[in-house]
Parts: sequence; C-alpha cells; structure tokens
Amino acid sequence: MSGILDRDTIGAFCRHTHVELAGAASGPLAGLTFGAKDIYDVAGHKTGFGSPDWLATHEAAGATAPVVQRVLDAGARMVGKTHTDELTYSLNGENAHYGTPVNVNAPGRIPGGSSSGSAAAVAAGLVDFALGSDTGGSVRAPASFCGIYGMRPTHGRIPLAGACPLAASFDTAGWFARDAGLLERVGWVLLADDRVAQKPARLLLAQDAFALAGDTVTGALQPAIGRVSALLGKPQPVTVASEGLSQWFQVFRMLQGAEVWAQHGAWVTRAKPALGPGVRERMQWAATVTASDAAPARQQREGIARRMHALLDNDAVLILPTLPGIAPLMNTPPAESDEFRARALSLLCIAGLARLPQVSLPLAKLDGCPLGLSLIAARGNDTLLLEIARRLEC
Repeated sequence: MSGILDRDTIGAFCRHTHVELAGAASGPLAGLTFGAKDIYDVAGHKTGFGSPDWLATHEAAGATAPVVQRVLDAGARMVGKTHTDELTYSLNGENAHYGTPVNVNAPGRIPGGSSSGSAAAVAAGLVDFALGSDTGGSVRAPASFCGIYGMRPTHGRIPLAGACPLAASFDTAGWFARDAGLLERVGWVLLADDRVAQKPARLLLAQDAFALAGDTVTGALQPAIGRVSALLGKPQPVTVASEGLSQWFQVFRMLQGAEVWAQHGAWVTRAKPALGPGVRERMQWAATVTASDAAPARQQREGIARRMHALLDNDAVLILPTLPGIAPLMNTPPAESDEFRARALSLLCIAGLARLPQVSLPLAKLDGCPLGLSLIAARGNDTLLLEIARRLEC
C-alpha cells in the first residue's frame, strides 16, 4: 500500500476497495486531489457500499460513475475511495465492519454519515475535496459535524448512474470542501451549468426549524445568521411546516423505508448480510412498510413540495440550522442516538422531501465543536447557494 493509505491515520479511506485514478492533464480542477465515497463505481473495480457481504456478492463495475468521471475530466486526481456507513443507511459514520473515521475537528465524536470518510478526509486535509452522497442528510450532517462545507444539489441535477442507490427519489450526489471557493468550483463541474447565478430576492428565517434546534443551538448560530443577514438583508420569519417538522420526518421516514426495501429487500433476503447495529433494525423495519403505508405519504410529500416551491419562489433563500446540535460522542447509547437522529432528520428532511438544494456552512461552534448553518433555495438554484457561500467567506 502506498500514497494516501500511508498518510491516512484517521481511517477515512478504504483498504478493501482501494483505487487511484489520474485526472486529465488540464482543466478547472487540475492539480487537485479528491476522494470518492465507496458507493461510486470505478470500471474494473468492485464497489463496497460499506458492507463486506455486498462486496462478496457483487462483481466489478463495467463503467465508471459519471460523477467521478466529470471531476477526472476536469483535471482532478482521485487518490482513493472513502468509507461509508453500511448501505448508506445511517447518519453516524460508525461502520460495524470497517470502523469510524476520526473527526479531527471534534475529537472523540462521530464524523457523521453516511459520507463519513469523505467528510473526515476533507476536514483532515488529506484531499482538496471529496464526493459523497445525500439521501436523508449524508452530506449535510457530516459537513456540520466536521466543520466543513457540504453541498446537496437539486434532486436529479447530477446523474447517479454507477452509484449504489438507497432511496432513489431522495438520493443525490454531493460534495465537500474546506473553503467555499473550491466548493463552488467543483459545483460548476458537477452541475455542468454555465448559467449566471440568480441574485437572492429575499432571505427567510425558518422559525420552526430554529425552535426545534433549541435555544442553545440558536444562540450559537446568531453571529452566523448576522453574517448572512449583512450580505442578503434582514430575514423574514416564516413557519416552514404548519403540521410540524416532526410530521414531515414521518413522511420522509415512511417513503425512504418503502424505497429502501423495494431496492434492497430481495438481496437482503437472499444474501442474509450481517448488518451492523442501527442499520439492521432500520432494515427490519423497512421490510414491514407496505405500498398502502407509503401511498398517503407520497401524496403528503407532493403537498410539501408545493409548499416549499411557493415559499422559495422568485429566488428566495431559507436559513436554518443544519442539525440540532454538535456531533454526538462515539458509542452513544442507541436510545439517545435514535432520539438525536429523529430530531436531525426533522430538519434535514425539508430539502429531501421537496427535492431542493441545500448547502451547510461551517460558520459556528458550540462547546468547541463545529456547528453548521444551512441555506436552502428553490429547485435549480444550486449555483445561487454556492455563490452566497463564497461571498460569505470573503
């Protein structure tokens, strides 16, 4: 083993699926290095998906995932594959089979998942940027926990061919960087978009999201909110979910569970994988979700999407906490971990249900640990968010 594996003292990179790829000789990302979450295919190599049983029951990929190829063609060099939570079905980053990457900005605490290795590698300076994926919050959560920038794009903007799916109607390809300028540069490549970013018309403040996060988190985020307000104007308070964000989480949970089992149920039944704690229980629950259970949730989702479209029309931007707290300690008891997960997903599900872009900004700290502030925009306004992030950093 050589290269990144020799320098990786934090357990961010996969030994079992290691692969390096040279980038194009020139391009907008020339000279930069990146890691790719081990859900993305590389031609001639196996994709691990965070599961030894998945690795053992699947063949090598016949083609490289377009999201990987785009950054290679732009000149970036792939130094390795990064760890993911098992089947990407977690927000913690604690993989029972491969371990937990170290969160260098919050020692003793989880890096967040499922894009744990990608976030940890960027935070530790092992790569310039990294590719992750975000279904329920798997870019935004580790970005907040690790104190880096993380972008979830509009659903469907970036092709997901050659990527292991979790729940297709929520899955997106996301990315991390330590500085907003690079986050934007990578975004221009991945989004394949040469449009000039729109100017934000107004700033909205999600009162119910801040209330869910609580006074301590809200207080810690106040200076960051002030920075955004100085750039974009005084925010207008709004209520995102009149039914309550916890109800929106239940809609997300039901739909995700139905899609996860539809996608992977046959393999789980046939292969009987040795799933780790948390993932095992969620998969067992997903197996019980029926089509009749999911149908009302599907209708509710479309109502939520219409609500968010109206709220964010004419280039509005919504400001909210990325998460309801800092990274939990490693090996947090399951009951406590599940309670935090439910509150976290009550915030994270907003963008997922409405298929919206969201960027997490590393603008705050609490108890010495990173705490992210997020911005959400209307569908297709990804570059608007990236430009705001860059301007805030100046």
